[in-house]
Amino acid sequence: MKQLVQNLKSGKIELVEVPIPKVSANTILIKTTHSLISVGTERMLVEFGKASLLEKARSQPEKVKEILNKIKTDGLFTTFEAVMARLDEPLPLGYSNVGIVIDVGKNVEGFSIGDRVVSNGSHSEIVNVSKNLVAKVPDNVDDETAVFTVLGSIALEGIRLLNPTLGEYIAVVGLGLIGQLTVQLLIAAGCKVLGIDINESRVNLAISFGAEGLLINPGESPIEGALAFSKGRGVDGVIITASTKSNEPIEYSADICRKRGRIVLIGVTKIDIPRDKFYKKELSFQVSCSYGPGRYERLYEEKGVDYPFEYVRWTAKRNFEAVLDMMSMRKVNVKPLITHRFSFDDALKAYDVIFKEKPLGIILQYKNGNIENVEVVKLQKDRLNSSQGKPCIGVLGVGNFAKMVLLPALKKTNARLKFISSSGGINSVFAGRKFGFEYATSDYNKVLGDEEIDTIFITTRHASHAHLVIEGLKRGKNVYVEKPLALNIDELKDIISVYKNTNKILMVGFNRRFSPFIRKLKELISQRKDPLCLNIMVNAGAIPYDSWIYDPEVGGGRIIGEACHFIDLSRFIVGNKITEVYAITTRGHSGYDEDKMIINLKFEDGSISVINYFANGSKVFPKERIEVFGEGKILVVDNFRSLKGYGINIKMRSLKQNKGHEDEIKEFIRAISNGTESPIPFNELVEVTLASFCAVESAKKGKPINLIEYYKEFIE
Repeated sequence: MKQLVQNLKSGKIELVEVPIPKVSANTILIKTTHSLISVGTERMLVEFGKASLLEKARSQPEKVKEILNKIKTDGLFTTFEAVMARLDEPLPLGYSNVGIVIDVGKNVEGFSIGDRVVSNGSHSEIVNVSKNLVAKVPDNVDDETAVFTVLGSIALEGIRLLNPTLGEYIAVVGLGLIGQLTVQLLIAAGCKVLGIDINESRVNLAISFGAEGLLINPGESPIEGALAFSKGRGVDGVIITASTKSNEPIEYSADICRKRGRIVLIGVTKIDIPRDKFYKKELSFQVSCSYGPGRYERLYEEKGVDYPFEYVRWTAKRNFEAVLDMMSMRKVNVKPLITHRFSFDDALKAYDVIFKEKPLGIILQYKNGNIENVEVVKLQKDRLNSSQGKPCIGVLGVGNFAKMVLLPALKKTNARLKFISSSGGINSVFAGRKFGFEYATSDYNKVLGDEEIDTIFITTRHASHAHLVIEGLKRGKNVYVEKPLALNIDELKDIISVYKNTNKILMVGFNRRFSPFIRKLKELISQRKDPLCLNIMVNAGAIPYDSWIYDPEVGGGRIIGEACHFIDLSRFIVGNKITEVYAITTRGHSGYDEDKMIINLKFEDGSISVINYFANGSKVFPKERIEVFGEGKILVVDNFRSLKGYGINIKMRSLKQNKGHEDEIKEFIRAISNGTESPIPFNELVEVTLASFCAVESAKKGKPINLIEYYKEFIE
């Protein structure tokens, strides 16, 4: 199937052949009939993509500050690579879609194959959308009308926040698509509406819908016209739907409001509140968020958890339904808003129109008939005999880490890169093209079932790791899996059971032990006789608490999912078994916060390690520091950019941060090629995973856990 995509780095827009996305438990698969180009939003995205790096930086000053801080801690080269990798990603364009349901997830109710629906799906022949962002289209609403639903919902959410009452005088600033829909919905609600714009044809269009119009010149204030409209009192409220870098809409919205008036921003403007104006009039100001409650919320969009109807009457989906009802009742007329129609195959011409003309509503029309169910896309010619005898790789999952770290490292090896898979399809195509894979797919079973592939790399979300590890081993594949190996004891038991009956290599992405700084440190302490004392400081940084990482079913939390790195690092440096784990958090066992934890490890030789894993620090401070004390010497690795000795003459420094990813991948591929053992012994993978479980349990119970006694059936 084809999908319209922009590259943020170059700004290039292209129609790309991608695999059909896989429906998940809470999503609906839809064959598109029409999609709407949101001219203002999509023009802004395209302009951003085509801008130079300097212009991109100027448009996002808050991001520049983050980058400067990252340069201080991680180094210029590491930061530059990370920024360029983030920009060099595909951005699906579009968010207003109408189509026919062709598949539903197992948790989806109320939708059936064949239903005609609207969604926030992109410009693509087939879209996969959360069930909470899909609504059925009434029979008397045609597709070209229904395709305006999502934009109508953006307008409606702004109106709900303004909360106008019957007979109020409301000004709408900016009469693009969303502005025109806002005008019509306000009129339907019984308001007197003043449409303000610098474009005469758009002002006249608003007048045709029943509003009064006010044409102003750029930089001109609408005060006089607005006062005349409101009988000299000032308007009751203003909805700003304009898109501009100027602060003028905020300024003159305050001027035209009555005392205690309300202002809601739907569009994009500079927000510099003129305090004196707002203070004297006691004005209120609010920014509207997209389609309504639930938007951008993981529980609502990914897990399909809806707000109770009785307590949150108007969610994003219910706003969709309300707009469709208004269309069904003929309260909203979108036909005059349509200025252009293009077939989807000519979509690139539509984007030329955006910049060469002044369009309003551009509709993309899709072909009728069946779309071939293609789950595999060929990216390049088959490899010649030169690839014979080399490890043949399949990659499952194409997240940020894979694109920025793992895939670049894999590309530098001599392995044959055959298959790359992502559930959405589009990421696998772009990453596959960039890193030299032969095929892209949206179905990981195509990778597991390929007989040529002898090695798989798993970089999916944590909840799928154990299942995919087991499937890979059962099918005779060598397996590299990003941490964690498992989320719980039962998963770990299953992995151990399967691994015992295979001769394949299983590797977990504990990369830090492969860093040249750590390898040098290990060499320097190799002749020690006394126990070591380790102090590892991890400035983990805060992440939103609704992140999937905190979800016990999906991410397993930050200790099992992330801090396991430093348990493994301690295990490698000491070189002895972990015997005891004791962990405490800021809240202790009475409702603990596990991302602010101190983990104490004891080892068989008497060594100890303290891992300070804190998520409440500053981004300006370096992220990781390892201190090793022993026999009158101290070795310090600072953020994997330097190694310095005290009491021992050693200094290593690098301009580029090196956490060992490349060496880790090289050693794994080398082990497969040479038929040697895994770079990390299996018993250590199990031990470290168990220790991460113990850390969480210890923090909950408030007491140390003897690792060997408690889990002795696992450790040999």
